[in-house]
Amino acid sequence: MSNDPLLQPYELKHLTLKNRIMTTSHEPAYPEDGMPKNRYRAYHEERAKAGIGLTMTAGSAAVSRDSPPVFNNILAYKDEVVPWIQDLTDACHEHGAAVMIQLTHLGRRTGWNKGDWLPAVSPSNDREPAHRAFTKKIEDWDIARIITDYADAAERMQAGGMDGVELEAFGHLMDQFISPLTNDLDAPYGGDLDNRLKFSMDVLSAIRERVGDKFLVGIRFTADEGEKGGTTFEDGIEIAKKWRDSGMVDFLNIVKGRIHTDPAMTDMIPVQGMKNAPHLDFAGAVRAEVGMPTFHAAKIPDVATARHAIAAGQLDMVGMTRAHMADPHIVRKIIEGREDDIRPCVGATYCLDRIYQAGDALCMHNAATGRELTMPHDIPAADMVKNVVIIGTGPAGLEAARVAAERGHKVTVFEAAADPGGQVRLTAQSPRRKEMISIIDWRMAQCAARDVEFQFNTWAEVDDVTALNPDVVIVATGGMPDTAVLETGNDLVVSTWDIISGDVKPGQNVLIYDDAGDHPALQAAEVVANSGASVEIMTPDRSFAPEIMAMNLVPYMRSLQDKDTTFTVTRRLVDVKCKGNALEAIIGTDYSDFRKSATYDQVVVNHGTLPLDELYFDLKPLSKNLGEVDQIALIAGTPQTIATNPDGAFQLFRIGDAVSARNTHAAIYDALRLVKDI
Repeated sequence: MSNDPLLQPYELKHLTLKNRIMTTSHEPAYPEDGMPKNRYRAYHEERAKAGIGLTMTAGSAAVSRDSPPVFNNILAYKDEVVPWIQDLTDACHEHGAAVMIQLTHLGRRTGWNKGDWLPAVSPSNDREPAHRAFTKKIEDWDIARIITDYADAAERMQAGGMDGVELEAFGHLMDQFISPLTNDLDAPYGGDLDNRLKFSMDVLSAIRERVGDKFLVGIRFTADEGEKGGTTFEDGIEIAKKWRDSGMVDFLNIVKGRIHTDPAMTDMIPVQGMKNAPHLDFAGAVRAEVGMPTFHAAKIPDVATARHAIAAGQLDMVGMTRAHMADPHIVRKIIEGREDDIRPCVGATYCLDRIYQAGDALCMHNAATGRELTMPHDIPAADMVKNVVIIGTGPAGLEAARVAAERGHKVTVFEAAADPGGQVRLTAQSPRRKEMISIIDWRMAQCAARDVEFQFNTWAEVDDVTALNPDVVIVATGGMPDTAVLETGNDLVVSTWDIISGDVKPGQNVLIYDDAGDHPALQAAEVVANSGASVEIMTPDRSFAPEIMAMNLVPYMRSLQDKDTTFTVTRRLVDVKCKGNALEAIIGTDYSDFRKSATYDQVVVNHGTLPLDELYFDLKPLSKNLGEVDQIALIAGTPQTIATNPDGAFQLFRIGDAVSARNTHAAIYDALRLVKDI
């Protein structure tokens, strides 16, 4: 028996959890037709196989038809969900993991123009800013129906073999009843605290009547909304004690704050550059006051913090949810004494931002997460050792090197710079985004452990590559900024990279023209604004920075809005001309023939990158496949076998931005799905 606090079993009522590590409820948006089918099962099963104590599924599984998903949630109001839930729970139980699910009614946190086009309901007519629906004030018959829907959904989860359910009471309908900020009802469901709690008590009573005492029921709730007029810490403690004393609640999952706006949600679920475990002490204070089994998760990315949370008695179960998206094998690596091998969560929150963009949750630097049916987390050994040469040590090149080395191949990597990292190293120059360098550091450590040979400060030429007699050559040379976007005056502008790196000092009156809509423009804007200069961020799009979604946009806005910063949309930069010691910008729009001019002393352009592909094209005629990729084989996960050039000496591939400007995840996915079959 280990003495590690994290590996101690925990008795939760009748259920024994084999350790203290869990993933809290979250919706990766993997359902198909609202059902948690094979992809969903495989995602949770991977964590169960690695030893997690409790995997909590389905952030916001919908209990009612007038709670339509705002992204691809599980539809817990359908009877057909039961066999899919059974498949998932059986798969996880086989590995000793407990499985629960979060049930909710979204109330105002949805849209009337989704699902069955039913009006959103809430205890007030107030619109939630984040989801924008004007709601119908809930009626008594709505309340009765929804209470029954909760009980029906819990019964379905019990029939599907779940160990329990968690009810969400922050930002959703249950909390909309509890909070004075969102409840305008009269008695019996509005008014004093007992009245505002009546809806949750009625839901709990209805659930208990259906599932009995041998099925766990918990509540994830905000014990302090942190806003004037909302529930306070004292209210939160009183609420928790009333639930405790009812005998109907088995555990509490503590959060702090609100989620009605992007900034509020980002404070509750912090992103990179924000404090780790900001609400851990708060959750511990609730546990100390209430004395109930207590769960909590909020940016607890590392084992040391998680271990402290348990050892100090702050929590009974510690949630490492985004951390398990980065590395689902955390528990196994702790057990095996391999904590240094854990792939770190870098707080990029690509996962959450994607689902709020109507995508699916993917980890910035683990391309196997969410793709467990096709991509391996453990890289299998190859049948034959090959000599693999890689050019470039950005995320694409290092992932290719790591995977090739884990396959057992001999790997040599060329890098023109003195240090690895490519564009990630540039990104990490921003103090707020310095965690990104862990993407590189982790891969360098993995490569070092597998004897990958690196040649830095080496601008690889054809002869350097062919001298190694490679079997496979992978070009991962990345790209360089493309600033040639103007009709005239391209020689007068600088790139965002120039500003971020410090190679070019900011001017005093700066235009940043951004038609890529991603991080470099706003990173450069921060550098300029922090220098004390005036900065205008201009885009031809109808909104600025469309590739930076809700939670990652918040820190930029907090950094820029108290400075001399202007955002201009639907304007296209056409020309730049010298005008004395200044620059005259000719500005148009895609919507009409409108033109105007404005004067700046510096113009910065963000327009993606162009591939550094000269070496690739020099090597192409020497290769067996002439650089061709069998896309069908790549997608199917089978080896590349094209050999159109009988005189070729090696297979040749290029990946990442050496192909086209994309992002870090795309570069890593390129490498993983290609090299896993080499």
